[in-house]
Amino acid sequence: MTSIYPSCVVPRPIGWISTRSIDGKDNLAPYSQFNNLTFELHYLMLSANQTEHNNRKDTTINVETTEQTPYGKDEFTGADLKKIVSTILKHAVPMVDASPIRLECTYHSTLRLPGNSPMGTVDIIIGRVVGVHISDEVITDGLVDLSKVQPIARCGYYSYAVVRETFEMKPPEGKMAYRLKGSVAMNAEEQEERVKR
Repeated sequence: MTSIYPSCVVPRPIGWISTRSIDGKDNLAPYSQFNNLTFELHYLMLSANQTEHNNRKDTTINVETTEQTPYGKDEFTGADLKKIVSTILKHAVPMVDASPIRLECTYHSTLRLPGNSPMGTVDIIIGRVVGVHISDEVITDGLVDLSKVQPIARCGYYSYAVVRETFEMKPPEGKMAYRLKGSVAMNAEEQEERVKR
């Protein structure tokens, strides 16, 4: 029987997670259990289920052993994807050159949740974003233009969607608007106000 749950929380962004093992092997894997956690500081998460043989995913092993977010065979070569090397991380990690948005992350922590079966056990990996690279081609008026990025999202089962159209819903005016936008400047202003008090 097919579970209906995978289509209850959709659409889900897909992150191509690249890692490099201790012995220099590159790994690239798509994760639809992937999302942003905070706007300041920048943290994101991905969750990786174990295999049916009770083994942890290559991505999980590699991130924890090198503390950077690639183990196993080189999927870049198999997918015929050009690599570009990270510029901020202490140990260089490959990134997908064709991707319009690339995030460099360091490992923060892992939360391990048990399941009813080997594949049900999941590792939730939290990483801190230390570098953001955005292609000029997808920037319009200083903002990321999703109509140019056209990200692919997972919709459960084997269904996917492409974001080609968006609409705007402005937040309330005043300080709340800044908070909803995740403004670094607003946070700095609030800190100054607290110090003055």
